[in-house]
Amino acid sequence: MKIAELINWFEAWANPAWQEKWDNCGWQIEPGVLEKSAGVLVCLTPTLAVMQEAIHLREQGIEINLIFAHHPLIFSPPKSLQSGDYIGEMARLAFTQQIGVYTAHTNFDQVADGTADVLAQILQLEDTTAIVPTQAGLGYGRVGNLISPMTLEKLLIHIKNRLGVPHLLHSPTNELQPLIERVAVLGGSGASFLSAVAKTGAQAYLTSDCKFHQFQEARDTYGYGSQRNLILIDAGHYATERPACDRLVKKFHSLGADFVKLSQQDEDFRVFF
Repeated sequence: MKIAELINWFEAWANPAWQEKWDNCGWQIEPGVLEKSAGVLVCLTPTLAVMQEAIHLREQGIEINLIFAHHPLIFSPPKSLQSGDYIGEMARLAFTQQIGVYTAHTNFDQVADGTADVLAQILQLEDTTAIVPTQAGLGYGRVGNLISPMTLEKLLIHIKNRLGVPHLLHSPTNELQPLIERVAVLGGSGASFLSAVAKTGAQAYLTSDCKFHQFQEARDTYGYGSQRNLILIDAGHYATERPACDRLVKKFHSLGADFVKLSQQDEDFRVFF
């Protein structure tokens, strides 16, 4: 399978035209690799460590020629490209090593088997719908029902086990025993969706990058004489989006790409001590 064929398939499924206005999906660097057989390294964030991993695989005889990332390498147009600069170095290596960099971000967030959908599947949520529908069958986040109601304590353990995270942040509650039946999820930075989540009937909301007052907002803010009582759970940006990258690896394998691998140098930029 050629790289052009793989990208055409992907864009028919998760069209870059669906991205948000502030986003930058699609080709970040295309150094003339479209007609080459697809050797793909999938990652969450396209860093120099991931590029070096791709180059190392090349040195081992594995013809990697595409880094397929969730996060964009370039959000705003750079004013210059210089040696030693992060984007400049990525561009230099991309062209000298003939390794393209492609990004699927907010378009990938919306689709079936995208970031939110995979997160809902991992937690085994049933009868899921989008938190914020964008068009038929698409939308940001997912909300659904647990197979069986759980206490908050058991839900937190369930999330930790399923995502493999050492710690979770959650809203303050008087106790960890309230039964949770309905859960909302959104991979990455999802606290701005609190108002939409509150309208879904979810009792708990799993996302990441939540600020101090957003935990208060989830619990207290609603209207005169009432509270949301929404339990906000922060599992970290990496843990909530990395699983969708693994799903992409499986999809590209099933398409017939010559070689596909999930990056081992992809990083969680926040580490618990």
